[in-house]
Amino acid sequence: MFKKILIPTDGSALSAQAANKGVCFARQIGAEVVALYVTQPFAATVGFDGMAAAYAITDEDYEKTATEQAQKYLKSVLDRAATAGVKASGKAVSNFNVADGLVQAAEDEKCDLIFIGSHGRSGLSRLLLGSVTVKVLGLAKTAVLVYRVKESE
Repeated sequence: MFKKILIPTDGSALSAQAANKGVCFARQIGAEVVALYVTQPFAATVGFDGMAAAYAITDEDYEKTATEQAQKYLKSVLDRAATAGVKASGKAVSNFNVADGLVQAAEDEKCDLIFIGSHGRSGLSRLLLGSVTVKVLGLAKTAVLVYRVKESE
């Protein structure tokens, strides 16, 4: 059915929980995994509040930190896949819109499923926090499996 599954991670505990379930799912169906970390470009962090000036962050510092962070988070998913005996690769991309970057990576890597976690927020908290998962559902041209993460695990 599915041969190549994109599993995004943001490094959070809830993202790790979804990634672990995604790797287990891939093992059960004999699929390979592409672990993905999407960072936003330096320009997206500057905004109108002058954050970069206030903290004296250069774009080189930002890129170095983002790359190190991506490798750390991807390694976690890749290690889990190796333990489960699942073929896996990692990819880090940069995009102003995380959902766009995720959907584009799924297309570029020829994935036939995106396995993504969701907090299941509703109401005002969802409106204020936004939802990458909801945006992915609207943008994706491939199948999307949404795993409801549990806050207590």
